[in-house]
Amino acid sequence: MKQRLLSLDFFRGLTVAGMILVNNPGDWGHVYAPLEHSKWNGCTPTDLVFPFFLFMVGVSVAFAMSNRILDTAGHGKLIMHIIKRAITIFVIGMLFRLIPHFDFYNMRIPGVLPRIAVVYLVISLLYLKTSAKTRIWLCISFLIGYYLLMTFVPVPGIGPANLEPETNLGAWLDRTILTEHHLWAQSKTWDPEGILSTLPAFSTGLLGIMVGDWVRRKDKQDAEKVTWMFVFGFGSVLLGLIWDSFFPINKSLWTSSFVLYTAGLACMGLATSYWLIDVQGYKKITPPFVAFGRNAITAYVLSGVIPQVFGGIPSSWFMPFLSPYNASLAAAIMLVLLLLIPVWIMYKRNIIVKI
Repeated sequence: MKQRLLSLDFFRGLTVAGMILVNNPGDWGHVYAPLEHSKWNGCTPTDLVFPFFLFMVGVSVAFAMSNRILDTAGHGKLIMHIIKRAITIFVIGMLFRLIPHFDFYNMRIPGVLPRIAVVYLVISLLYLKTSAKTRIWLCISFLIGYYLLMTFVPVPGIGPANLEPETNLGAWLDRTILTEHHLWAQSKTWDPEGILSTLPAFSTGLLGIMVGDWVRRKDKQDAEKVTWMFVFGFGSVLLGLIWDSFFPINKSLWTSSFVLYTAGLACMGLATSYWLIDVQGYKKITPPFVAFGRNAITAYVLSGVIPQVFGGIPSSWFMPFLSPYNASLAAAIMLVLLLLIPVWIMYKRNIIVKI
């Protein structure tokens, strides 16, 4: 029988709520610094949201597929399910970009949901068809290979390898394959969820799978599981910080140092949640976040579609009694609370939208 990890639902829901919060301020001109992405190198709390989610995609794959792997006769059916789910998430991501104007000519192809779809597809197939040892080597290979590509391969038509926004190898590849019409609207010359940076994103998911497999083990005591999750998490953060000295932590490039740094923090966050919720039984504050976590894609899609169609919650609603920055934050919190209503109803009725 498939295990259900309440702490995973909680931590995923906390991440989704954070994603909605940082993506929907009442006024983009008045946003507290921790709620903004880094301009380039570096990492703010906001930069943690997406890698945390991808890490938990990996953890979820380990829990969802571990028993089904043993049924080799059913692998064909499982592969079709994986492909269908990945395509569905990708298509939802495309529709997400088209609403409300349906401008196919300028539709951004990369993005959060497309990257989730591609990472889910690849790591799920790897989990199904490769050993744990092979996945570790692949994870390392993606990280080192990406580092070598970005720092040693000359950029065609530009010159030596570099890590600048518009002239790095990844930006060149995005422009060459996708053209400016299908890239991030704020740049049109590169994309933060671009093609080449998806390689290290696979490692984010694979690290999640490794942790998920560890938590699943029935031959280990909970205290040992949590201890080693903290050791692994701290070690990963430390390696990320060391690598940062010559391959900077950078979300937009999804650098290898960024992968290790954020995966380490995610692992320690999940370890804390696991110990408090699944082991110690502290569950009083979990329901709202579990509601978001069990229908994460639904909540994320609604958080994008509703503001696009009906307009976001403006800061002006709160300006009479709050400062501009607090009014902007209050508007974002209000949207999170409004979106809690549908996912809460789904949670209470045990409705989980399975894509």
